Amino acid sequence: MAELTMVEAINLALRQEMEKDESVHVMGCDVGVNGGVFRVTDGLCDRFGEDRVMDTPLAESAIVGMATGMAVKGLKPVCEMQFSGFSYFAFHQLESQAARMRWRTRGRYQVPMVVRMPYGGGVRALEHHSESREVYYAHTPGLKMVIPSGPRNARALLVSAIRDPDPVVFFEGKLIYRSFREEVPEKEETLPIGESRIARDGDDLTVVTYGAMTQRVLEAADVLSGEDGVEVEVIDLLTLSPLDDAPVAESVRKTGRLVIVHEAHRSFGPGAELIARINEKAFYYLEAPVQRVTGYDTIVPYFAREQAYLPSVERIVAGARTALEF
Repeated sequence: MAELTMVEAINLALRQEMEKDESVHVMGCDVGVNGGVFRVTDGLCDRFGEDRVMDTPLAESAIVGMATGMAVKGLKPVCEMQFSGFSYFAFHQLESQAARMRWRTRGRYQVPMVVRMPYGGGVRALEHHSESREVYYAHTPGLKMVIPSGPRNARALLVSAIRDPDPVVFFEGKLIYRSFREEVPEKEETLPIGESRIARDGDDLTVVTYGAMTQRVLEAADVLSGEDGVEVEVIDLLTLSPLDDAPVAESVRKTGRLVIVHEAHRSFGPGAELIARINEKAFYYLEAPVQRVTGYDTIVPYFAREQAYLPSVERIVAGARTALEF
């Protein structure tokens, strides 16, 4: 199997789905001739033409609004926000139209569309380029919220998202776009939306994360194993809505200790929802308070302090040791 970066794996998913299904269209600012700001759509315009790989104005509301109409009429648009921080201008189209259409029409119309959004910090970007506000979309009924953690599951989940009858917000961690490679089969591969995965087995501590932070959590697990003799079970959520909390509860019943890691802001973040669910499903198994290692409740800072904002391996290890030593 070829070893691909996440950028290459997502491009593979788009190319193969466009070859298989003529209703799949790609659209967004600079996605055609230039291949996208991160070159995720590179080569697609040459292969499929400007009618199916459409360069749009820099108008996020228009992009998502047009995609919603296309989806209602039977196409499968995959639209790109250049950065997730630009998507706020399209939020009223997502919340008021795309997410509500199936409910509003009592199932008469579906909205099979995907909105791809590069998210997160760590790449020395500017303001509105480094947010991790996935909770906006996970909180919105009618939207599915997917966040892959590597090339292989990004490719498989994007294929599933394109085929899904409902609108899917698909976050892609810029920090891991090209930071590592994985074997990705040329043969078609899918993953079900709404299922998490166990990225590492362990009996002493459960750490739950998703997206770009998964790699840092796995590094922290190696440190804890090597220095403390602690075997960490790492759960990669992959999807925030619908949220697969059953494996988390099962793991907590085994380990008795839980740490949640995400780069989103701490207050009202995904970690708080997970804690609430564990309180409902596995409270009496907890042997220590749940620890959160997250971004801070501030705007993501510029270059010099950006890494201090993001959960680091050191912060994750410290949070784990707090849970273990309680």
